Amino acid sequence: MNGSDAASAPDAASDRALARVVRAESARIVATLTKSLGNLDLAEESVADAVVEALQSWRTAGAPPNPGAWLTTAARHNALDRLRRDVRYRQKLELLTAAPRAVSPESEMDERLPLLFGCCHPALTAPAQLALTLRAVCGLTTEQIARATLSTPTAVGQRIVRAKRKIGAAGIPLRVPVGVERASRLDIVLTVISVMYNEAHLVDGGDAVADRDLADDALWLAEVVTNALPREAESFGLLSLLRFHRSREPARSLAGDMVLLADQDRSRWDAALMDQARTALHQAAQLRSPGRWQLQAAIAACHADAPTFADTDWPQIVVLYDMLLAYDDSPVVRLNRAVATGEVGRLHHALSDVDALQGSLDRFHLWHAVRGDLLRRLGREEEAHDAWERARGLTANDAERRLLGGRGATAS
Repeated sequence: MNGSDAASAPDAASDRALARVVRAESARIVATLTKSLGNLDLAEESVADAVVEALQSWRTAGAPPNPGAWLTTAARHNALDRLRRDVRYRQKLELLTAAPRAVSPESEMDERLPLLFGCCHPALTAPAQLALTLRAVCGLTTEQIARATLSTPTAVGQRIVRAKRKIGAAGIPLRVPVGVERASRLDIVLTVISVMYNEAHLVDGGDAVADRDLADDALWLAEVVTNALPREAESFGLLSLLRFHRSREPARSLAGDMVLLADQDRSRWDAALMDQARTALHQAAQLRSPGRWQLQAAIAACHADAPTFADTDWPQIVVLYDMLLAYDDSPVVRLNRAVATGEVGRLHHALSDVDALQGSLDRFHLWHAVRGDLLRRLGREEEAHDAWERARGLTANDAERRLLGGRGATAS
């Protein structure tokens, strides 16, 4: 190790400690401050400032014995400083200076959930829900969110500011809904978590390796929701689905290139994580409340249970997609069903189903990729080449571009 490496080692250790505590504690601290102040913006900014302070302080003095307490104290001090500069918050200042109540690990977990539901309120746009969740719940910076969502820091910053203002102006409560309202709101939360996981695999100019931090954050959030709402079957369904996806990650890329499911080395799949996925799916089934996330997880289980791609139970997958359409009739679900239809040998029927989605998915690169595969299998090589070239032009991910370019070369 040279001198520069030795000097950077403590920084790396403190930065890793900070990353762990931000994931574990930042959402709880934001939620606690927001509950005291009634102001998400102030709470989130105070915590963000505390993270910056920790980054600088811990590199010099090392991570403290109780990093979570350090970050909590720093955030409270930041909030106090802001409140002292604003006389309108005098009453809230009194609340914040009161001795903080002791909380158990279980209540800490519960405190994150109202914040998550508030960030995913239906009054906010889908991009705003995702950006605010990544910022307030996961503790990501504006620059990190911009990279994860293929946006610009300026656009992300404006999105977050508008979302916070809307929460304040509309009086959107940070609470977990109950009764009938919970089902629809929970589905929004689960959708945001799913989008977060998918965003980890859509890096502009990137290779086939996922953004592990973002994917892990999504999986962590799914676990938070499931642990806090153990009677919600759909939360177990999403947790199972993400675990199945994550278990295949080691075989998904090779030297930066994308490896399709049919060609993956299944011995590289994470068997332990697959078992955890099956357990979550079983727990969902025991609650006897079916839904779209459980059905998607069941489809993923069919893939996981097949020793080889040729052994995949495609007829069962088609049946599961037919059931899924009752809960989610979206064009993407119909596209995936068409893939399964093609795998059971009904190629003409599958192509007809795909063509019927052109109006909805013409700008979606995977629609063209699926169509190209069906055309090739039907012997329409020139049309297949054109479809793959169109797909290649619609994706900004280098690994996908290389894969689609190779297919096009083979078909030409």
